[in-house]
Amino acid sequence: MRVLIIEDDSETLAYLRRGLEESGHNVTDAADAKDGMYLALEGAYDVAVIDRMLPGADGLAIVRAMRASENETPVLILSALGEVDDRVKGLRAGGDDYLVKPFAFAELLARLESLVRRLDSKSPTTTLVVDDLEMDLLSRNVKRAGKTINLQPREFRLLEYLMRHADQVVTRTMLLEGVWDYHFDPQTNVIDVHISRLRGKIDRDFDSPLIHTVRGAGYMLSAKA
Repeated sequence: MRVLIIEDDSETLAYLRRGLEESGHNVTDAADAKDGMYLALEGAYDVAVIDRMLPGADGLAIVRAMRASENETPVLILSALGEVDDRVKGLRAGGDDYLVKPFAFAELLARLESLVRRLDSKSPTTTLVVDDLEMDLLSRNVKRAGKTINLQPREFRLLEYLMRHADQVVTRTMLLEGVWDYHFDPQTNVIDVHISRLRGKIDRDFDSPLIHTVRGAGYMLSAKA
C-alpha cells in the first residue's frame, strides 16, 4: 500500500512509519496541515491516516478538501478526541474510519487493509483510456490508435501514473514518489530519460503528442495542446 500519514506528534509518526514499512508498505508523511493538504491533494495514495489536531488547522479540513476535489482516497482519522460527537464529525466530514489514541498498531493496520479492500471491491479499474491511448492493467497491453506499444516495466509504471493523472500537472516529486518510490531527489536525470523514451514510443509516430512538458512545473498527459 501507498500510505499518506499526516501526524504532528513525532513519536507517533515514527511508530507508524516503522510499523508500516516493516509490513512492506510505502509511506509519505507530513507534520502540519499545510504540507499535509498539499500531499493529500496532489499525491496518489491507497489510503491516508490523518490526525485531527494539527498545527495550522483541524485535520478534518484536509478531509473535506479531499472530498470537495473528488479525491476518494480512503481516510482513517486518528485522534485523541474519542467522544461520540467527535467520531460523528469525523465521519460526516468524509472520513471512512475513526481510530482513537492510544491504539494498537495491529488494529490500525487491519483497518487500513480493510479500507483498501473496500475501495477495490467498489470500483475495480482494469482499463485506462486517454484519447486514442489505451492501457489494459490486467494484460499490461498498451495501444494507441489500435497499434500495440511495447513498454519496459518502468515505462509502463510511468505511463500508468500519467494516465491516472490525465490533464493534471505532475511534478517531479510526484513522479519520484509514485513511480520510483523515492522520497528524496536523487539529483539525476532519471525522469527526463524515461519521459524521453516514453515520448519516443507514445508520440513519435502519431500526429498529436500526448505527453507535454509544463515549464517550471513538470509534465502532463493530455490530448489538449
